[in-house]
Amino acid sequence: MISLLDATVPFVDRFLGIRLSTRPDYIDDEVLVLLKKYKVSTIELGAQSMSDEVLIANKRGHNSQQVRDALNLIKSYDINVGLQMMTGLYKSTPKLDYYTAEEFVRLKPDCVRVYPTVIMKNTELGDYYKEGIFKPYTLEMSVELCADILDLFYNNNIDVIRLGLHYSDSLVQNCLFNNYHPAFRELCESKIMLRNVKMQLSDKNNIRIYVNPSSVSRLIGQKKSNINALLSKGYSVNIEKDPSLGKYEVKVEET
Repeated sequence: MISLLDATVPFVDRFLGIRLSTRPDYIDDEVLVLLKKYKVSTIELGAQSMSDEVLIANKRGHNSQQVRDALNLIKSYDINVGLQMMTGLYKSTPKLDYYTAEEFVRLKPDCVRVYPTVIMKNTELGDYYKEGIFKPYTLEMSVELCADILDLFYNNNIDVIRLGLHYSDSLVQNCLFNNYHPAFRELCESKIMLRNVKMQLSDKNNIRIYVNPSSVSRLIGQKKSNINALLSKGYSVNIEKDPSLGKYEVKVEET
């Protein structure tokens, strides 16, 4: 660790700081004094779940209280802190995953990352899946859940800096269950937009939807999925841009 940090010394003043990720149970005063000395600005903790049952089942080696303690200790050193969670882990449920997100909100991290579980070949989890011990979430289930989680963080002003795994050929070639999507965040954001539209629909078939200019593609959906969903229900849709609206906010008018 020190050799890696030493390598940053000639360059660190050119940047805002150093971001790193570690386990919650690796955080203590000795480590934080050292990281502060090297101008580490953000520490992300691989919490994964705030359910101790889930953490034990997945052999994480730490518990939920260690996440809380580590986060509070990092904050006391005036270092930004991020939390990472995984949905769909072995022994987890959508209810427990949402509980993890709610616990994150209570802890008030500076940012979060959300990673749906992907089952890889030649892993213990892969063996559980083949044996029928572990039943993963479908892509549709993950999108529904993570749309709820993303909306929760957004409404509590917590920045989600990553939602879904980065694409790689190795990931696609070695996953065992077809629940990975390279544009996962886009699917979740489009789901939020469609929900917000549906809450304002009436019996009138011709509607105009106002949306922030930056969110037009989110409203339309991947391959026009949201527009097609509305068309299938008999709605004729016109889209208008309104810069005063929030990221996921829509306004629906009858025409």
